[in-house]
Amino acid sequence: MWSHNHWQESVYGSSTKQADRLARYACIFNTVEGNTSFYATPNAQTVMNWHSATPDDFRFTFKLPQTITHQRQLQNCQQELLAFFQVMSPLVEKTGLWKIQLPAAFGPEQLPALARFFDLLPQGLTYGVEVRHLAFFAKGDAERALNRLLMDRQVNRIIMDSRPLFALPPANEAIIDAHKKKPQVPVHAIATATTPVVRFIGQTDGTIEALAASNDQLQVKNNDSFFNNWLRQLALWIKEGREPYLFIHTPDNQTAPELAARLYQQLQQQLADEVSLPTIQLHKALAESAAQMQLTW
Repeated sequence: MWSHNHWQESVYGSSTKQADRLARYACIFNTVEGNTSFYATPNAQTVMNWHSATPDDFRFTFKLPQTITHQRQLQNCQQELLAFFQVMSPLVEKTGLWKIQLPAAFGPEQLPALARFFDLLPQGLTYGVEVRHLAFFAKGDAERALNRLLMDRQVNRIIMDSRPLFALPPANEAIIDAHKKKPQVPVHAIATATTPVVRFIGQTDGTIEALAASNDQLQVKNNDSFFNNWLRQLALWIKEGREPYLFIHTPDNQTAPELAARLYQQLQQQLADEVSLPTIQLHKALAESAAQMQLTW
């Protein structure tokens, strides 16, 4: 997702047209979650527009269509799979990971179907699987079988960390809606291949402080408390030569870019002595910096 009306000032700039949002986004961030492909395969011209809007080192991550993963549940879908990758072929070199998001009903007994599905996928690409059935989080035979399969096929296990979101009380409509839509599953920080993926569903910065102002008994961990372990884990993966992908959300995603930039800066500091990560600066910060420079001239 790269188009959000509330990101006009923080990411795009007030004069940026909607058609140019991806290009502006790609000037700041180097990857994005392409969620629209889950609901419908884009047309060929849209795919070419996305290619033209992004630099060569930008990396998309696209979800496979729900017709394949949810409706067909990976079975009898070879034609749909072929059609999807034919349309998306201009973006193959710019796609860092293809996501297979499975429904909560997809359980341990269907792992053979997942294994057969891997055989149908185009070779030489990077894939990730996100599961939601609770048996895959119970640290039992089902989870071990899943992890073994992913390791054997060099497929990444996508990690959902929604703890910051579910630590919040249902204090407003955005939180209530996110509580309904986002899965609440245990966090198992495992890398089954070379490109681990973390989806961090954070809080809007300042939410806890605002809630505490009206309830001095409220005790909730903030984003940083939950992200501290990821600072260590992401740094470890990078030192191991892996290439982790980190995606940051908030309940309504209105301030997700600000949270992403802030947490990324913490990771930069964590790795400063060993790895030089590129700098991320939001359009809003650049504009404020330019305004301050004008004041000093």
